[in-house]
Amino acid sequence: MCEQFGRHSPVPEPVQLDRPPMNALDVAVQDRIKELAEEAARREDIRAVVLYGGEKVFAAGADIKEMQAMDHTAMVLRSRALQDSFTAVARIPKPVVAAVTGYALGGGCELALCADYRIAADNAKLGQPEILLGLIPGAGGTQRLARLIGPSRAKDLIFTGRMVKAEEALALGLVDRVVPAAEVYPQAHAWAAKLAQGPALALRAAKESVDAGLETDIETGLAVERTWFAGLFATEDRERGMRSFVEEGPGKAKFQ
Repeated sequence: MCEQFGRHSPVPEPVQLDRPPMNALDVAVQDRIKELAEEAARREDIRAVVLYGGEKVFAAGADIKEMQAMDHTAMVLRSRALQDSFTAVARIPKPVVAAVTGYALGGGCELALCADYRIAADNAKLGQPEILLGLIPGAGGTQRLARLIGPSRAKDLIFTGRMVKAEEALALGLVDRVVPAAEVYPQAHAWAAKLAQGPALALRAAKESVDAGLETDIETGLAVERTWFAGLFATEDRERGMRSFVEEGPGKAKFQ
C-alpha cells in the first residue's frame, strides 16, 4: 500500500509506495494513491509532495497477474478509476516531485509523469512497455508523455516498449535531474521543501495556469493566467512579497 501523511506542518510530505518487491500497482494501490492525492490537495498544512518508491525501485508497473484475470468488461469498468487515480496526483494544486530509483515502468512511469518535476537515480530505468503485452499505456501515458517530450519521442518509447536509462531520460526531457541513487530522496525533499516555504496560492496559480494552458489554445490559456494574476493581488502573500522587495530587496520575503 502507500504511506499515509503523518506530520502536521507546512513541509513536504512523502507518498511512498510500499508493495515489495517491485511496488506493482494493483487496484488497491491505485485506489490508495487517489485517496492520498485528494488528501494532499485538501489539507492546508501540506505544502508540497514527494512521490517515492524506496531505495531500490520506484514502481515496475501494473500487477500483470491481476490484469490477466480481467476481461474486457472488467477493464471497461476499471479503466476510468485507473486514470482517475493518476489524474488526482497530477491535479494536486501544490508542487509535486517524483524521486525515481530503479525501475519506473508502465504505470510507474505514468505516475512519475504526474509530478511537476522528476529527479532520477543514475541507475533508474524508465519506459512504457505495454506494447510488449499487446496493450497501450492506460493511466495517461499516451497523453502526458507526448506533452512532456513531444509526440515523436513519445511514440518511439510507446511503439517499441523499450526502457531508457537515466542519462537518455534526461536528454529526452523525461526526467529533470540525474543524481547518485543515495541522493535521490534527499534532493527531491530539498526541492519540495524550498517550495513549501513559498506563497501557496501563487504556486497553485502558477501550476494551474501552466497545466490548463497546455490543454487548450493560447487565448484561453492567457485568460486563465490573467484571471489568476489579477486575483493574487487580493492575497496577503502578494502584499508581503512586494513590501519585502521594496524594503529589503528581492528574494527575502517570508510567506505565511
